[in-house]
Amino acid sequence: MGKLAVLSLAVVALAVLIGERLNSLRHTSLSYRELTQNYLPNCHLIDGIDFGAEDITIREDGLAFLSTGLKYPGLPFYTDDPGKIYTLNLLDSELKIKALSIKGQFDKDSFNPHGISIYTDDKDGAIYVFVVNHPQDKSQVEIFRFVEKENSLQHIKTIKHELLHSVNDIVAVGAESFYASNDHYFTNDILKLVEPFLSLPWCDIVYYSPETVQVVAGGFLSANGINISPNKRHLYVSDILKHTIVVLEIQKNTVLSHVKEVDVGSLCDNIEVDRKSGDLWMGCHPNGLKCVFHDPNDPPGSEKS
Repeated sequence: MGKLAVLSLAVVALAVLIGERLNSLRHTSLSYRELTQNYLPNCHLIDGIDFGAEDITIREDGLAFLSTGLKYPGLPFYTDDPGKIYTLNLLDSELKIKALSIKGQFDKDSFNPHGISIYTDDKDGAIYVFVVNHPQDKSQVEIFRFVEKENSLQHIKTIKHELLHSVNDIVAVGAESFYASNDHYFTNDILKLVEPFLSLPWCDIVYYSPETVQVVAGGFLSANGINISPNKRHLYVSDILKHTIVVLEIQKNTVLSHVKEVDVGSLCDNIEVDRKSGDLWMGCHPNGLKCVFHDPNDPPGSEKS
């Protein structure tokens, strides 16, 4: 076989591979989905947030914490202002948003909050707020103490670790311990694009405590929202590009064992757990391509599950 024939076969094989990958990416992103607009008469806009909330978590007494103003690498954003944390009392008929002031040795100007979680210490009732932060496109976790009387957050510490290289969401399980989801394996922006294109299941879940930092589960296309069951026995993780919620059982050594996967048919982002019923409330992107390009004249829409 001549060199020209070999070259032709290589070109054909490459074209077939690219075609197959593009078709797979189309399925992964759900870019073929067309949305049906639903009008919900009991829903209304709550004023007070300048730039949209990325994550929300709710205490049992109805007080919600929201992280806002995320500038996620590779996605469009519309402000250079630093992010903020707000509270909203869902049991208050006025539904007024309140911005929390941040105190302590903390760079507020570079605050870029992503996933958020709260932990209440059984010993003294102290409330700790854990926030994924991306200053200068880095990945780290901030721990604050919520001072309700002052409507403020007192910065406690910043956590950085090589295993926490692309944190998306977090669930606190102690005053200084948490599980975190990495939504990418690579840190290089170009290589990040390769992951979904090749469907590389290399993302993971990391457990952090002052004594131990380790990968406790892997095999995710992109690990996104994460939360814990009311009885603290199971973790729920959104594998957003696989359109599934992965249920994991927490073992005594903090390592996670796989229980099952539930197909949700959408790009599930964050997860909130009802502390009484155990129900999962999930915010989802029905069309990933529209979400990435975010055309104001053709909004990507959203759905809950």
